[in-house]
Amino acid sequence: MLSRVADSLYWINRNVERAENISRFVEVSEAMALDCPPGSAEPWLPLIDASGERELFDKLYPQGQPDDVVRFLVREEANPSSIVNCIGVARENARQIREVITTEMWEQINDIYWILLESDRFWNQPLQEQLREVRRACQLFYGISDATLSRDLSWHFSRLGRLIERADKTSRILDVKYFLLLPSPEEVGGVLDELQWIALLRCTGAYQMFRQAQQQGISPKAVAAFLLLDPIFPRSVRYCLEGINRALGVIRGTPVPGPPDDLESLGGLMLASWSYVRIDELMAQGLHEAIDRFQSDLNQLHGQIDERYFVRPTPSTPSPAEPACAPD
Repeated sequence: MLSRVADSLYWINRNVERAENISRFVEVSEAMALDCPPGSAEPWLPLIDASGERELFDKLYPQGQPDDVVRFLVREEANPSSIVNCIGVARENARQIREVITTEMWEQINDIYWILLESDRFWNQPLQEQLREVRRACQLFYGISDATLSRDLSWHFSRLGRLIERADKTSRILDVKYFLLLPSPEEVGGVLDELQWIALLRCTGAYQMFRQAQQQGISPKAVAAFLLLDPIFPRSVRYCLEGINRALGVIRGTPVPGPPDDLESLGGLMLASWSYVRIDELMAQGLHEAIDRFQSDLNQLHGQIDERYFVRPTPSTPSPAEPACAPD
């Protein structure tokens, strides 16, 4: 497989996953805002931190009003991680490798793109309907991919991008809840507003599965354990790491005798550390610090994947750094 094709497949799925996650976050915050005082930024500003674009947001919108947050995350041209920009980048990558992806995949991503770009009907809907339509369109793209794409290297690079992005966003939104909304360490594990914990579970599509898995009431420890360590919930960090390592194993091919290389070693160590740790240990050591380490490891993992499979440096031209929402 050509490096540019693998690169495009990876970023198509990272960007579609990112758009779907942002639509979830904003949709849940919009519902939470109904229970807050009018104009309150409490349900909104943490989403900017979860997206990793706080500096840019503060520069563009110094007042930080709820409407500013929605515009920034949904359709701000200057924000590379806005929903509109993510779908635009995914569509451009798909356009460049139309001979590799299926016709149904191309039609779906192309339809999402033109709806966001030109449909007055779409933008005249209530915000909740807009976000629900984006989320369902992204999920339909996943379903079409699962149903029509052969399980070759194209599939595995696609899955790799989707799972890395999913693990990133699940850990970020959990970190926002623990660290940004509860900055004082002594408050963690105290009496919390159950509504916010339900909202967190809904942000990650985890509420119903959490209720089925947990017979007790909602608690910070139980929510963190489910989103980080559950082995069968498809949006948990542990589940994503298992899928990432399986995809990397297939892409790598037959193991070479000898010690593992840097990429194999890092992926294996991350999976082991998040498969056998207990939630009590994570919380005792500091959940924010643990998630910070995970984010650092995940960025390093992406960097090694990029260097191994995507980057094509020449002696005279160093490869540029990968932007947050990378084009092909």
